[in-house]
Amino acid sequence: MTKTNRIQPVLLPILSPIIAIASALIVGAILISLSNANPITAYGILFQESLANYYGFGNTITKTAPLLLASLGVLVALKAGLFNIGAEGQIYMGGLGSVLVGLYLQGLPALIHVPLGLLGGFLLGAAWGWIPGYLKAVRGVNEVITTLLLNYVALNFVGYLLNNPLKQPGAPSAYSALIAESARLPLILPQTQAHAGIFIGLFATGLLWVLFARSPLGYEIEAVGQNPTAARYAGMSVKRTIMLVMALAGGLAGLAGAGEVMGLKYRLFDRFSPGYGFDAIGIALLCRGNLVGIVLTSLFFGILRSGANVMQRSANVPVTVVYAIQGLTVLFIAISFAIERQIKIKN
Repeated sequence: MTKTNRIQPVLLPILSPIIAIASALIVGAILISLSNANPITAYGILFQESLANYYGFGNTITKTAPLLLASLGVLVALKAGLFNIGAEGQIYMGGLGSVLVGLYLQGLPALIHVPLGLLGGFLLGAAWGWIPGYLKAVRGVNEVITTLLLNYVALNFVGYLLNNPLKQPGAPSAYSALIAESARLPLILPQTQAHAGIFIGLFATGLLWVLFARSPLGYEIEAVGQNPTAARYAGMSVKRTIMLVMALAGGLAGLAGAGEVMGLKYRLFDRFSPGYGFDAIGIALLCRGNLVGIVLTSLFFGILRSGANVMQRSANVPVTVVYAIQGLTVLFIAISFAIERQIKIKN
């Protein structure tokens, strides 16, 4: 193997996400130009208002928190060679779990009520993730299909509850009553919506680093992901690992939903997620299993979501351009996967 061939496997995973994001921004600049706006001005407003502006930064943090937790849920599954396409539904079930704790457990101090609300969101999201894990491990059903379909089951189930038993009496639309104040996450930036959910995401990221870098379970998960047959011969329980990983993935996405309810909206709304679970798929794929990368990429997507409306008002750029940039980023990373595969085959 030549020196160039040895370098390629190391550089490709690093360069591919950078090239994908840069390519998406370049195509986005073309779209901005077609809408009769200045791309440099538009991008300047987008990043300045999302990061340099106090209120804009608070909004960016608010958008980043659910993206980070949901993409961690997708990443955990990828480590085990599984595709969790159901983060969106798991977000809704997590929101449901936290609102049930916030509504029906009263009189508790915040020190107990907040962790219980987060636990409720985690457990209901984990249960929703365990279902496709069980079907995959025991019945051999493709998890892509089951997680995708369970998204719609979760959305409609939560919608039914919010239009019937959980609906706020006299409410003009489908939403629940307010959760108890003791079940609400504290704000971290005064006069903004930024709440402690971002710290939950960062803490979960640290725990996952310990899991994969320092624990036997993390080694087992990665072994199953790389070669389930070899893992089975080594005495590892592949079925148990699959179910455990999918439950953990669902629980992490469930925490994203719990954070939205407990830190931002204080009640459960029908269709409260703007697609965080689907964005999480692109983020996890973009990061190639790198936990630091997943934090930074979640922040990048949070910036796009936070600055979209400001860019529309100040630079006269349609919000749909920002959503196009997100989609193009995922498209370009998919193309980079195909190119990498061809390079590996040739080498």
